This record gives sequence, C-alpha cells and structure tokens, in this order.
Amino acid sequence: MNDYHNKLKQLMDEYAHYIYKITKKFPKEEIYGITSQLRRSSLSIILNYIEGFARKRSAVKKNFWETSYGSLQESKYLVHFSLIENLITKKEYQKASKLSKEIGAMLWKAIEAIKIK
Repeated sequence: MNDYHNKLKQLMDEYAHYIYKITKKFPKEEIYGITSQLRRSSLSIILNYIEGFARKRSAVKKNFWETSYGSLQESKYLVHFSLIENLITKKEYQKASKLSKEIGAMLWKAIEAIKIK
C-alpha cells in the first residue's frame, strides 16, 4: 500500500506545481482573487493528505483525506472557471483535468478503504 500512497502523493505534488506554473501568467489584478484561491486549494490537497497520513486514528485520517478531496473539487472548479475566463488554454485545462481525475479516483479509493473502529 505504500507504493500506492507514494504514487498518489507524487501526482498531488505534480498537480500543485502545475497549478503554480499555469497561474504565473494570470493577470496581476487576480493575485488576491482566483490566483490565490486556486493555488491554496491545490496545495491543500496534498497538505491535508500528508497530515491525514500521519494520523494514527482512522476517523481523524479519514477526516483529513475528505478535506483533501473537497479541496480537489474546489480546484477542479477553479480550473474550469479559468478556462471559461480565458485565463488558461484548452491544453492546460486538459492536463490539469487529467491529473485531477486520476488523483480523485485514487484518493476516493483510499478514503473508502479506511475502516473506522
């Protein structure tokens, strides 16, 4: 299972770095708006996952991982919003969507595997 979690963390890390890369070209007037929100939500995915992974109690771990999943959904919407507002290209949108879909499937599987005692 460690390989699974390492792969998931690697994908989350790649996603966060990719979001930072594509948001560098966002307009300066968006620095406190969508740029900041998208960056925070993308980092929240991996940060909550890592914090949950470090927790001993299953219920606490599940709570952090569900927060991570919620942040993923938030960032997915913001990426879509960025496409509609012409802040990113279709190609950038497709890459971010592919990564987020893979992360979402793996994270949901990990959440569902947690057994609460």
